[in-house]
Amino acid sequence: MAAELTLVVPTFNEKGNLRELLRRVDAVLHGVEWEMIVVDDDSPDGTATLAKEIARQDTRLRCLRRVNRRGLAGACIEGMLASSSPVVAVMDADLQHDERILPKMLAKIHAGADLVVGSRHVDGGSAEAGFSARRAAISRFATRLAKKALHADFSDLMSGFFMLRRTIVEDCAPELAPTGFKILADIVASAKQPLKIEEVGYMFRERLAGESKFDIKVGLDFLGLLLNKASGGRIPIRFIFFALVGLSGVAIHLLTVNFALAAFGVSFPVAQSIAVVVAMTSNFYINNMITYRDAKLKGFWPILRGLLYFYAVCAFGAVANVGVATWLYNLYPVVWISALAGVIMGSVWNYTLSSLFVWRRD
Repeated sequence: MAAELTLVVPTFNEKGNLRELLRRVDAVLHGVEWEMIVVDDDSPDGTATLAKEIARQDTRLRCLRRVNRRGLAGACIEGMLASSSPVVAVMDADLQHDERILPKMLAKIHAGADLVVGSRHVDGGSAEAGFSARRAAISRFATRLAKKALHADFSDLMSGFFMLRRTIVEDCAPELAPTGFKILADIVASAKQPLKIEEVGYMFRERLAGESKFDIKVGLDFLGLLLNKASGGRIPIRFIFFALVGLSGVAIHLLTVNFALAAFGVSFPVAQSIAVVVAMTSNFYINNMITYRDAKLKGFWPILRGLLYFYAVCAFGAVANVGVATWLYNLYPVVWISALAGVIMGSVWNYTLSSLFVWRRD
């Protein structure tokens, strides 16, 4: 019989939790035809291997192993699009999401809801056991910010535990960002029509095995998503990160110039040259860690080669910057407009060539 519900479970190093998750889900979904799609980002702990071993005995389980691709949002999107069930749900494999509310969520879908969110912030919900004070504060702040930016009127926009009609995902899939972590906010912002949204409270539990993936990069991903949606999707999230890293490079450049002049007593042209190299090097390493972390360069020689390519790209970008600014200034002599146009041109040039040659996906 065809599945009525597909559970999409994105994984990275969750081998220790997989069997227990399957046992718990099986215990609560009585009378429901369901399947589980594990979308694994090539976990080094063998999560995909274990999932396929289990699938040979339990055909309700399927595994999609993604190679050379990373990101929770992209994994969720691929898993949901791989389903043929009328209803899909997303939940983590770390056992922090309470599987016991799945029947309640499905009942609300059957009653007419388009999207049901497992919430930590309504009656019956709590995040005290699974969140540190710092993580809880970040989550609350991000939720308030996102609710205002996306005009979403429900309590837990940062939730990673939700259920919805598959047709909603099919309709908005081309607009969804495959990078980042907060896929729920992206779906709500990208939906083609207003959604009827319900919430079910649950207790966010402590992780039993593995490590949390929540860090500062998750917050940056979410900020990038909000800026992307504020631009109507016109500005790619990756370019937003690239530009923000560029701004940090300006600050590093100015600090380095002043330090070189004060500490070493060099001439200004020498201090400026040192600052250029330091800022470019800083931008390269930050971009490698954050902007292009799904294509992160590893190992001495790949990093050295990438750094040299990045120097070359930035050198050409500087020429493009000056050329466009000078051309525009000759046509329309307003300094700030010409300078800004040059900066934008240089940034777009650097971003494009960096994506093609420095962090290219083979």
